[in-house]
Amino acid sequence: MADRFHTTSARFPNAWGADTSGSQDDIVEALDGIVRRHGFRGYLLINVPSETSTDFSSNVLLTSWPDEMLRTYDHAGLIFGSPVIEHLRQSTNPFTYDADGTNRRRADGKAAIAADLFQRHGLSRGAYFPAHNSAGLRGALAFGGTREALTPREMAELNALANTVFTQVLELRAGDRQAVSLSRREIECLSWASAGKTSMEMSEILGLSEYTVNHYLNRATRKLDAVNRVQAVAKAIRAGLLN
Repeated sequence: MADRFHTTSARFPNAWGADTSGSQDDIVEALDGIVRRHGFRGYLLINVPSETSTDFSSNVLLTSWPDEMLRTYDHAGLIFGSPVIEHLRQSTNPFTYDADGTNRRRADGKAAIAADLFQRHGLSRGAYFPAHNSAGLRGALAFGGTREALTPREMAELNALANTVFTQVLELRAGDRQAVSLSRREIECLSWASAGKTSMEMSEILGLSEYTVNHYLNRATRKLDAVNRVQAVAKAIRAGLLN
């Protein structure tokens, strides 16, 4: 399952490179920065799926994984028999993964499908950092890409962030559950979408990754109860949220 295990109580106060005590957007941008600085391709923050979970996507809190990858993962039923998820249910130690080697442990005959999915999206190697909050809810923060294995120092640095990120996101979501307003970043992305800009063009204009731009657009679309970004733009204009 894992080729290294590291635990630490050390703190790295400058690891974020951003203030995570603010909004969820601040956390998303901080995670995006960590991905860039460490040479990853993406991040993932989840609630650890229960044994009765039938899909992975509903357990995702924040991620820069492509939507297509999540849909394919669930369509193939890869949550069942996942060595990574099983390990997260049983251990609180951080661990690294390799898509090819880790998925060889699957007993459902889907090792090749799972390994190919992660390799195709550039997330073939990385690490998971289990987390929990004061209420006992369990989650995990993960980073993936194609870079070489993390060093012990990197493992310790990223492990020190997991509980903080998990707890803050849960608290923010609990506080914002009834909110219907759009964040500054969501409005910016919708504004550029209304001007006909693609996600790639928006990423260059705003200095964000394409994944992060799509995250804002997808979240705004859900808040506005729209089926796609075109309808989201129309609803935002009618609501007076866009000029």
